[in-house]
Amino acid sequence: MFFITGVSSGFGLAFAETALEAGHTVVGTVRRSEDAEAFEALDPRRARAVLVDVTDDDAVQRAVDGVERDLGAIDVAIANAGYGHEGVLEESPMSELRRQFDVNVFGAVATIQAILPYMRQRRRGHIIGVTSMGGLMTVPGLSYYCGSKYALEAILETLGKEVAGLGIHVTAVAPGSFRTDWAGRSMVRSERSLPDYDELMNPIRANRQAAHGNQLGDPRKAGQAILTIIEAPNPPAHLVLGSDALRLVVNGRKTIDDEITAWAELSRSTDLADGAQITG
Repeated sequence: MFFITGVSSGFGLAFAETALEAGHTVVGTVRRSEDAEAFEALDPRRARAVLVDVTDDDAVQRAVDGVERDLGAIDVAIANAGYGHEGVLEESPMSELRRQFDVNVFGAVATIQAILPYMRQRRRGHIIGVTSMGGLMTVPGLSYYCGSKYALEAILETLGKEVAGLGIHVTAVAPGSFRTDWAGRSMVRSERSLPDYDELMNPIRANRQAAHGNQLGDPRKAGQAILTIIEAPNPPAHLVLGSDALRLVVNGRKTIDDEITAWAELSRSTDLADGAQITG
């Protein structure tokens, strides 16, 4: 059985649809009763909706407990619920940063923490967190969003090492640009106010809005990719989806690697001669 947060649209809906078509039972979280009805109409036998706000830790725990008690074991958990924030850091209020992390990071972790004890006791399960190519590289104007996705990438990678001996797999899925509503109604945009950033940000915002609806990635194919990794005996800790994401992530990480190498001597110069070397 799959447990997927945020199935009313976008990746969550695409993941749920492909899992249902493959014969799986899917429990999906939504925030509105009309979305619950629409989701369960996809398959009256195997699609179950739960009304829950992922930022309410107690509600998330109750939802997971109820599913495990009434419907059975959760085999695959996909922490998908999230949204985008666009804005220059100097122009973006702190309240938006807190909200971004509340949903994209804390909501995901609350979901994972609620499910982990059940998977640990059974010694099996697959936890998947939907991050972003923006969790492995950055672009101007998405500092809050990239920050939340970098945080989730690190949490998931660490978790994977913690549960590796318990029969539980963990994968961070980092999509590129897909035809979802991420750049539409699922994005919050801070108001532009400082002319010094116009030359940088105005073209970026205009291009992103123009690209909305014409993105390269197919959410249904992303759903098929999820089915592929859950069947793999050794699934990846990180999965990048989309050729654009692959190109941008590889280039971005190469830039970091090159810079680390260029400054390696300075890095080594800060050691104490008798210090203990960290291994692992």
